[in-house]
Amino acid sequence: METKTVVSALAALAQDSRLAIFRALVQAGPAGLSAGRVSELTRIAPSSLSFHLKELSHADMVSSQQAGRFVIYTANFATMNALLGFLTENCCGGNPCSPVCSPACATEKEPT
Repeated sequence: METKTVVSALAALAQDSRLAIFRALVQAGPAGLSAGRVSELTRIAPSSLSFHLKELSHADMVSSQQAGRFVIYTANFATMNALLGFLTENCCGGNPCSPVCSPACATEKEPT
């Protein structure tokens, strides 16, 4: 994935409403959601929703297709996976990553 494409994708996701939309579409899976259903789930007004969907579409993070009277939006899983791959490509300098520390192993606070 080219850096310019990565920046475009991250910029599209770096906004509360667009991130909520994208997460709803990821949760819906390949079947996607109609714009009306996305609006219901995210509580974003349809007039604003179309702007945000356009921005996500321009970044290739979502795609749409006509289904009768409805437009169905889906997360672009190929772009999502490519973005994740780019972000983790050189994780830990090629060394095995250490396990993430769970809250149970966090150090206790010292008494004050």
